[in-house]
Amino acid sequence: MHMIECIIKPAALDRVKSRLAQLGILGVTALECKGFGKQKGHTERYRGARMDVGFVPKVLLKIAVRDEDLNQAIEAVTTAAHTGNIGDGKLFVYPLVKAIRIRTGETDDEAL
Repeated sequence: MHMIECIIKPAALDRVKSRLAQLGILGVTALECKGFGKQKGHTERYRGARMDVGFVPKVLLKIAVRDEDLNQAIEAVTTAAHTGNIGDGKLFVYPLVKAIRIRTGETDDEAL
């Protein structure tokens, strides 16, 4: 099992969720967050003055997948979130040692 964490633009969330659902991956946790990378934030005008806003709205997704679903899930997220513009996001993959469904006590693949 693996845990995929990806940081994407909020506008890409529905596309990513739909692509994952097509693969049968229905368990996704989404957190609203703010951050910046190479785009170094953005600027806005407030009462005529230019302000540097250091953080850009993003969505952090956490997706637990079985080993056999990993590559398809990565491809689904990266293609659905890709626009070719700065700020499309990042994706990280971690090994997932244990998963337990609290309600039933199922473990590992059965818990996903």
